[in-house]
Amino acid sequence: MLSCTHSVAFAGIHVLKIDIEVQITNGLPAFTIVGLADKSIAESRERVRSALHSLGLSLPAAHITVNLAPADVVKEGTHYDLPIAIALMGAMGIISPEDIHPFIMMGELGLDGTIRSVSGVLPAAITANRHDLGFICPADQGAEALWSGNSVIYAPDSLLALLNHLKGRQLLSHPIQKPQEFSTTTLDMADIKGQESAKRALEIAAVGGHHVLMVGPPGSGKSMLASRFGTILPPMTQEEILEVSQIHSIAGLLRDGRLVTDRPYRNPHHSASTPAMVGGGLKARPGEISLAHRGVLFLDELPEFSRQSLEALRQPMETGIVSVARANMHVTYPARFQLIAAMNPCKCGYLGLAGHECSRAPRCAEEYQARISGPMLDRFDIQIEVPLIQPWELSGQKKGETSATIQSRVKQARSFAADRLRTYQIHHNAEADGSVLEKIAPMTPGAEKFLIEAAQRLMLSGRGYHRMIRVARSIADLDSVDILTEHHMAEALSFHRSQNFRKD
Repeated sequence: MLSCTHSVAFAGIHVLKIDIEVQITNGLPAFTIVGLADKSIAESRERVRSALHSLGLSLPAAHITVNLAPADVVKEGTHYDLPIAIALMGAMGIISPEDIHPFIMMGELGLDGTIRSVSGVLPAAITANRHDLGFICPADQGAEALWSGNSVIYAPDSLLALLNHLKGRQLLSHPIQKPQEFSTTTLDMADIKGQESAKRALEIAAVGGHHVLMVGPPGSGKSMLASRFGTILPPMTQEEILEVSQIHSIAGLLRDGRLVTDRPYRNPHHSASTPAMVGGGLKARPGEISLAHRGVLFLDELPEFSRQSLEALRQPMETGIVSVARANMHVTYPARFQLIAAMNPCKCGYLGLAGHECSRAPRCAEEYQARISGPMLDRFDIQIEVPLIQPWELSGQKKGETSATIQSRVKQARSFAADRLRTYQIHHNAEADGSVLEKIAPMTPGAEKFLIEAAQRLMLSGRGYHRMIRVARSIADLDSVDILTEHHMAEALSFHRSQNFRKD
C-alpha cells in the first residue's frame, strides 16, 4: 500500500516542497529511507519506531520503503520525523491516505511520541499557503506559523493527539496568535555627550544606508554610538519584518511565536570564523551578516578579525546577498545590512595622545592598520575619527538630541528620496551604482568642479568617486533638495579619511 504526505527542504532562504512517500511490500523486514537523506533523517527510523511503539503500534514484518522526492535534492534535519510517521501510519491503514495528503508537516519526534520544536516553521507555513495546503507543526510553534496567513494550521503536542484528530476522535484547537512586541530599549543617543560630528555622520549613514568606520582611542564612545545607531533607523515595514523573521526562523532563533519587529543588531566577537560570519558550516546555516539583514552589523576592533573573514564581507557589502557554495549544495541568503565598524588607531590605542602612545609609534599604527586591506576600506562610504573626550569635559556638557528627534529627520529624508529610489528599484542611496547616480544626483557646476578637483588631489578610485556622490546625495536628502551643491560635496569629503587615515 502506498501513502503520501508532504514536508519541506531548505536551500538558503528558499523552501522546496518535498513529497514523503511510504510503501509497504512483501519481503524481508526492513526500514529503508531513500532520496539523499542525511544522517539525522536516517536516524529518524528509530525515533519513528519508538514513537509508534508508545502508541501501542508495531511496524509490520515487511519491507518498508520511504522515498523523499524529488530524489536529487539534499534533505537534512529532524523535521521529517513527523511526516514519515504519519505517512507510515497511512500505509499501514491506520489513517486514511486522503486525510493526510493535503498537509505539509514538520516536527521532531521524541521516543514517547511528543512533537518537539524544529527550525524553519514560518517559511514552511508560507510555502504551504502558496501550495494551498494545510500545515501541521509542533504545539509551541503554532503561533509562529499563524503569521504566514495560512488558515488551516494544527499544532499538536504529541503524535497521539494528531492521530486522534485525523481519525475524528478529537478536535485540535486552533493556535492562538501572540501580539507583536515592539522595542522597549532604553538606549538613546541623548546618553552620549559630545561627539556631535560622529552623531552627524551616523545620521547621514541612517538616511543613505552607508557603511561606517569609526577610528578612535579606547573610551571615546565608539561602541556606545554603534549600539544606539539602530534607535535612529526608521522602524521596519511589515514586508521587512516578515523577511527578517523568516531568516531567523531558519536559524532557529524565533521565540514564543513572535516575529522580529526591531531591526537586528549583531555584534560578533572578533574570533568568529568565516562560516560564522557569512554562513555555511555543515548545514549551510545563515551567518551573522544574514542575521543582520535589514539591520546593523557591528564589528568592534575591526583589525582583530581574521583577514579571511573581513575579505569575505566585501561582496555582500555591495550586493546585499551572500552565496554559500558547497560540493553538494549552493545556497543564497539575503544580507542587506549596515556595517558599523570600530577600531583603535594602533595596537596600544593611543596614537597621537602625548604621554599615552607606546614607544613603537608610528610603526605600530602602520602595522595595525595594514591588517585591513585597501579594497575593504574602500567599501566604507563614511570614515570618521572619534576623538577622546576627557571626563572633566563631559561634566559640563548637556545631553544632546534624543534618538526620536534624529529618527524623525531620518524618516523625513528617506520619505523625500523614496519616489526617486523606487523608480530604480533600490532602497537606499548606498545601493546606487554609477549609472543610477548620474540620474539621481544632479550637481551644480560648482559642486562638479569641487568633486573633480578632490578626486584628482586624493587620487580616488572609481568606487571612491561614486562614494562621495552617494554620501552627498544623502546629505542633500536631509536638506530636502534635489540638486547637490558645493556645500554637500564639502561635507561628504570630510567623511573621506583615506588621505590621512594612516597617521605619520
